[in-house]
Amino acid sequence: MKNTFPSLAIGTVLALAFSAAWQKSSAQSDHPQAPSPTTGPAETKPDNEKDFPAHVTEIPPDYRDWKLISVAREEGSQDDIRAVLGNDVAIKAYREKAAVFPDGAIIVRIAWSYVSSEDNNRAFGQPQSHVAGTPKNGVQFMVKDAVKYAATGGWGYGQFNDGKSIGGAKLKSCYPCHQAIESRDFVFTRYAP
Repeated sequence: MKNTFPSLAIGTVLALAFSAAWQKSSAQSDHPQAPSPTTGPAETKPDNEKDFPAHVTEIPPDYRDWKLISVAREEGSQDDIRAVLGNDVAIKAYREKAAVFPDGAIIVRIAWSYVSSEDNNRAFGQPQSHVAGTPKNGVQFMVKDAVKYAATGGWGYGQFNDGKSIGGAKLKSCYPCHQAIESRDFVFTRYAP
C-alpha cells in the first residue's frame, strides 16, 4: 500500500501535465476541437466538458470590481464567510426584482476562512470581532446563458481554486442542489438592501 500513493501521485501529475499541454496546443491550432489522443477522432470535447458540459471554463475579467449582492456566513463543512457579487446585468435584475435573470448575468461567490481578529478584540477589550482570513473553497461563478446551458436551467457553473478550474466532473452536484430553488431561477442569494 505504501508504494501505491507515489505511483498514483506521479501518474496524476503526468496526466495533468499532458492534459494542460494538449489543451494549450489545441487552443493555438486552427482546429480547436482536435481529436483526443486517447479516444480517437470521434471525441471532440475534453473530459471535463463531457462530464459536465454546463460548466464555466474561464474566470470573468474584473469580477472583483463588481457590486455586492450580499454576504453570508456558512458553518458546517464549508465553515467560511463569503461575499456574493454580481456584474451589471445581474445587479440590474436583482434591483428590478426580475423573476428570471437575463442572459449575460453573472454571479460570483468569494469565500474566506472566518477568523477572530485579535487586533480588534484588543481594541474592544473583549473577544467579539471576526474577519475574513485566508481565501477558502475557491471562487465560484454562475453564468446565465439560456441556450448554452439549457440543460441546467440556463445557468453554467464554475469553481476555480488558485485560478484553475476544478473541472466539470466536480461540478455535477451544482445543478441538482440549485434545483431546490428553481422558483427563484436557481439562485440562492437574495439581494441585501
